Amino acid sequence: MPEPILRKSVIVVEEIFHEGGAIAETPLRRVAALSVIKNPFAGSYVEDIAGFMEDLKPLGVKMAKDMIAALGGDASVVEGYGKGAIVGTAGELEHGALWHVPGGYSMREILPESNAIVPSTKKLGGPATRLDVPITHCNASYVRSHFDAMEVGLSDGPKADELLLALVMTTGPRIHARVGGLKASEIKGEDGLR
Repeated sequence: MPEPILRKSVIVVEEIFHEGGAIAETPLRRVAALSVIKNPFAGSYVEDIAGFMEDLKPLGVKMAKDMIAALGGDASVVEGYGKGAIVGTAGELEHGALWHVPGGYSMREILPESNAIVPSTKKLGGPATRLDVPITHCNASYVRSHFDAMEVGLSDGPKADELLLALVMTTGPRIHARVGGLKASEIKGEDGLR
């Protein structure tokens, strides 16, 4: 399979201090790593594409490490994560599915508490398309306070023959989370769910 050809990479860090209530003692930080690469399958149907996932793994690991660095270098501060892809219009939705393994496992590889599946989304679109990347707790998917999303996108990508690959990490629950459910302090860490 071809090596990924990277055109652009971006790191975005958000700090959220409040959502209309009291200012949080510690702001919620959300970080996204975006990479725009050439889609080697754009423009034609290719039956055997799965091998490209292996080629994407080093990019996924680099993106995950870049996010940890943007958060100060300590992976233990990460509590939530998600991934997504925007496929340029000359591609097909299945090309975005190539990101499932390298995107998810790259984060799980470097995070100390990451038993939960990495939630994901994908769509077709052109430059300036926005994507809401779903986020859940990285050790227990049922922790309701960590159900979140981060909107990502770039003004100049993806072009028709490109893929925009996204990873997202967060440092905690939604600011002012108060709708009940399983709490992070109640995680058993046995099955990635609870």
